[in-house]
Amino acid sequence: MDVTTEKVTVKEYEPELQPWFEKLNRDWIEKYFWMEPIDFEVLQHPDKHIIEKGGYIFFVSLNNEVAGTVALKFVEPGVYEFTKMAVDEKFQGKKLGQRLAEAAIEKARQHKASKIILYSNTILGPAINLYRKLEFVEVPVDGPYERSNIKMELIL
Repeated sequence: MDVTTEKVTVKEYEPELQPWFEKLNRDWIEKYFWMEPIDFEVLQHPDKHIIEKGGYIFFVSLNNEVAGTVALKFVEPGVYEFTKMAVDEKFQGKKLGQRLAEAAIEKARQHKASKIILYSNTILGPAINLYRKLEFVEVPVDGPYERSNIKMELIL
């Protein structure tokens, strides 16, 4: 079935979606890397670590099935961080990550952000390509994550 005929929905975080936030992210982290202590904390308590600190979490569904998620973490006034982006493998290639990213970018713009940063790893080629397509550019890495070897930013 072509994604253009399927129903794609993006919505913001609700507490009952926490298990999806954790599952989607654990799946890809454990496939490619390892869970760091901060991962456990953020994935199990996104209200405390993302929402209550001024951030947002988005979910994308395809035909009413949760397919992916991304967090927009508040860093400082004017700056947000893309973090915890994951799309279930069975839904990859349908531009759902792009839909999530565009929703998060729009939310940052609504809140008058000047920049979005992200930390990733170059082994995640499709993700890096998506970020470049969205006009993120590479900057020197200074991040708190052991598994990150690339930092990118988008000036809004």
